[in-house]
Amino acid sequence: MEKDIIKQIILNQQEFISQVKLLPRKISIEENGNYVFVGIRRAGKTYMLYQHILQLLKDGHSKQEILFINFEDERITDIKKEELHLIVECYKEMFAFEPIIFLDEIQNVEGWEHFARRLADEKRRVFITGSNAHMLSREIASTLGGRYLMQEIYPFSFTEYLEYNHITLDTHWHLAPIRTDVVRLFEGYFYNGGLPESFSYTDKRAWLTSLYQKILYSDIVIRNNVRNEQSLRLLVRKLADSVLQPIAIKRLQNILQGDGSKVTRETISSYLGYLHDAYLIFSLCNFNDSIPQREGTKKHYFYDNGILNLFLFQPETKLLENIVAIHLYKQYGEALFYYNKNVEVDFVVPDAGLAIQVSYSLRDEQTRNREVNALVSLSRFMNISTALIISKDQEETIEQDEVNIKVIPAWKWLTE
Repeated sequence: MEKDIIKQIILNQQEFISQVKLLPRKISIEENGNYVFVGIRRAGKTYMLYQHILQLLKDGHSKQEILFINFEDERITDIKKEELHLIVECYKEMFAFEPIIFLDEIQNVEGWEHFARRLADEKRRVFITGSNAHMLSREIASTLGGRYLMQEIYPFSFTEYLEYNHITLDTHWHLAPIRTDVVRLFEGYFYNGGLPESFSYTDKRAWLTSLYQKILYSDIVIRNNVRNEQSLRLLVRKLADSVLQPIAIKRLQNILQGDGSKVTRETISSYLGYLHDAYLIFSLCNFNDSIPQREGTKKHYFYDNGILNLFLFQPETKLLENIVAIHLYKQYGEALFYYNKNVEVDFVVPDAGLAIQVSYSLRDEQTRNREVNALVSLSRFMNISTALIISKDQEETIEQDEVNIKVIPAWKWLTE
């Protein structure tokens, strides 16, 4: 690796960052903390680094103190872990400052965590991003040894999307004319998702398709040496089709084999792990199952509605449940479950006493009775303090068998 290339990258980034324009996101960074930010590609991890850098500049730091390296820069994509020390070395040859170090998309440099640990041991300020959940794995966490704080970065929430569109909500916004704007903007967010770079594109589907291909090929196929790419692509489509339903690995195997794909259960399990690591999907377990059984039959959701929508025909019902799942998973993580034993409930958070059904519309009496009765039945044997039905556009309160059920439209619930 030539030092002149690294030096040029450092200088280029110092000039670029000082002029960047961005929408600030809520982020809490401790003054002396080192951080690893991970999440799906294009969720805004790099711009969160830029946001922190701009705050540092505002606080009086010089742009010459910034050492920013993007490891997807084609000039250094072949850098090896043995060469990573050159980054600080090159900086020191140009500047007398103690650098504040930003390492963007470093996950493809095998062994990067040893370099990161040494930087922390040298008492340097370091911020790292990556697009693979393996960066949160037990092995890497052990190497880093508690020297870094880990944060997952998600696509924009609906509230952030509204802020991007210059909509600020006050206490009684839903009673004001601005409500019309919120409902209108929700339609775009609902179908196209919350990946911020997509907002500026007219043909959002083309951009999302390109991003999906990049994630699938670079973050999954290449990284994991996947030989049967066709089966992997088919699996993603089947997961999109099954968003509303729990599905076992054996069932997925039967579906794929029915389409002519010869895959083992072990291969499917590996592929699911790769999709998780690349932040394409996340999964929920059945709360009623024993811990071993929970690993068998899960509900799978996509981290972004825009990517999910690439695979759907008549997508509304699945997109609604998926958008609710994203919001809940961001808040509750692995404390979020579905419930399926004699009664089916879409989402439960036992620790919070929360149960949620998702129904696009309750205008059909049979659908209404099914959703309400499920929540009432669950409340008989689980301590439920909050029971919700999230719809596309309906709002009311239902009282049945001393259970109070709030029906709320998704566009309103997502802002609470």
